[in-house]
Amino acid sequence: MKFLEFKHDVAAAQLVARIYDTPPLAFVHSFGCQQNVNDGERIKGVLTDIGYGLCDKPDDADLILFNTCAVREHAEQRVFGNVGALKALKEKKPGLIIGLCGCMANQQHIVDKLRKSYPYVDLVFGVDGIDTLPQLLVQKLAGQKKRILMDPAQRPVIVENIPIRRESEFRAWLPIMYGCDNFCTYCIVPYVRGREKSRKSADILAEFKGLVAAGYKEITLLGQNVNSYGKGLEEEIDFSDLLKLLCTVPGDYHIRFMTSHPKDASRKLIDTIAAEPRLCKHIHLPVQCGSDRLLAEMNRRYTVQQYLDLIEYARKTIPDVTFSSDIIVGFPGETEEDFAATLRLIEQVGYMQLFTFIYSKREGTKAALMPDPTTRKEKTDRMERLLKTQERIAMEKVTQQVGQTVRVLVEGYGRSEGSISGRLDNNLTVEFKADPLLIGEYARVRLTGTRATVLLGELCRC
Repeated sequence: MKFLEFKHDVAAAQLVARIYDTPPLAFVHSFGCQQNVNDGERIKGVLTDIGYGLCDKPDDADLILFNTCAVREHAEQRVFGNVGALKALKEKKPGLIIGLCGCMANQQHIVDKLRKSYPYVDLVFGVDGIDTLPQLLVQKLAGQKKRILMDPAQRPVIVENIPIRRESEFRAWLPIMYGCDNFCTYCIVPYVRGREKSRKSADILAEFKGLVAAGYKEITLLGQNVNSYGKGLEEEIDFSDLLKLLCTVPGDYHIRFMTSHPKDASRKLIDTIAAEPRLCKHIHLPVQCGSDRLLAEMNRRYTVQQYLDLIEYARKTIPDVTFSSDIIVGFPGETEEDFAATLRLIEQVGYMQLFTFIYSKREGTKAALMPDPTTRKEKTDRMERLLKTQERIAMEKVTQQVGQTVRVLVEGYGRSEGSISGRLDNNLTVEFKADPLLIGEYARVRLTGTRATVLLGELCRC
């Protein structure tokens, strides 16, 4: 694996300045996960580095880039719908450059579809091609009529110090690794984001220090499986060691991370979370289902009991720890007995939050070849039952918080007039009446009630 430094492209900046009388505008839209959002911020940073401005509407843009997600079929359909809607705009503005990048662009059948059915798409590049964007634009702006469709194969390289245009002034995403080696049978991620690549701890630490110095108060470490951080590096370091290193940086901030794979979440990690006050006491630990048979079919490499043992150890070690998880309903071959086991697991753990999905078939994965006799109606009925179960559990968990006084990072406006909202350490949302000037700051809030699964509170003047 190579580690490279991003270089400001003087030639690209000069060409942009020469072609356009005023700075051209770019519309960049990211679909999907937090990793994609962070990639989108870096795409915006690269574009502003060579002279582009940013706009909020495609109609105003000289360049439109869709940063795509391939995890679920619905996400792909949305992207193709948005790309299709640009055909008329391209006819109206022939000089408009349209690009598609991200996870979808790392699939050959998607590139083939774009080549055949969307001839007005000018640029296509993958998740690890952000640093190449200036040169791709140079080729188009210099008059190349042929479309530029990069090879979907991943590049075995990490490029550091890519410019970034962050969307928030107080919350930041910080990737610590890329790709995944797990090959869960339902998941397309290893095929589109490639194998695991960890950043050097010194590079992560330098970016982290810069964020703290700039006043960022919540920093979320990103990786498809943060618990496997460190594999392949020359230095001897694991994820727990990295967390301890980052927590030595002085400042008023807290750290979240996602996503953890249960097979790699160690007791050492739990001990580290317990010992470090800057680490949020909330763990997102995707279980996917509660059936050992299906967990084996999914290639998850843990059992329900092993998962519960980890939950129990965390509860004993970390006071007030809370959990969230991902659940897939309707995995190929799921029986009523399998689903009942998932419901039992949800009851046993008592998740604060669940992110639930009906299984989405992904071309190229092993699960896509598995028999799937369960009807769509059976799957949607199970999903409805799951959501009702989780809603009851979440309501109980939220109600138990009432009466506490907590520290909250204020994130924005609330739903009711005159209110603002923020997140607790345990990832719950609270709304309270206060001056919007508090947005981006910490506040002490007494929790007084609930509205569904949202907490209500009063600002403490202490």
